[in-house]
Amino acid sequence: MNTAVDRARWDVPAEDEEVQSEYLQALRLIERLHRLLLDVIKDEFDRQGGSDLNSVQALLLYNIGPAELTAGELKTRGYYLGSNVSYNLKKLVDMGYIHYKRSETDKRSVRVSLTDKGLEASGVVQGLYQRQLGSLQKVGEVDESDLESLNRSLMRLERFWSYQISYRL
Repeated sequence: MNTAVDRARWDVPAEDEEVQSEYLQALRLIERLHRLLLDVIKDEFDRQGGSDLNSVQALLLYNIGPAELTAGELKTRGYYLGSNVSYNLKKLVDMGYIHYKRSETDKRSVRVSLTDKGLEASGVVQGLYQRQLGSLQKVGEVDESDLESLNRSLMRLERFWSYQISYRL
């Protein structure tokens, strides 16, 4: 990370330079890790003979899992933006991965659940995660306490960003 460039770009006081450098590095890492996770998922499907799914769709199937949800619930849980959910759900229905039915009580609401094909794809992602758990500590040198600390920090950052939006801080 080029701290001099970051400091010049944002005109940061010298006393805040270290915190800013760490914050910007964290933002870059979060963004890169998300893209890398999608690449890892895509690679897993490619290793198994390919798939008509993209990695975002595979992750969506995994996040739905055995539940029956509405698109709104997926958005509320923070997984996806509205337009992304609608587009991908429609594609997944067309490809036979998702059951799609209108709510009996509210015709605007649609409930989705996975077909057998969708459950199989979700299982591929679950299997990938399980396999990774087997080598996370030995190969990745990441143990339970590292994950606990990381999760605490990420939850605080999530809350901070949520407050930025909710309270317009």
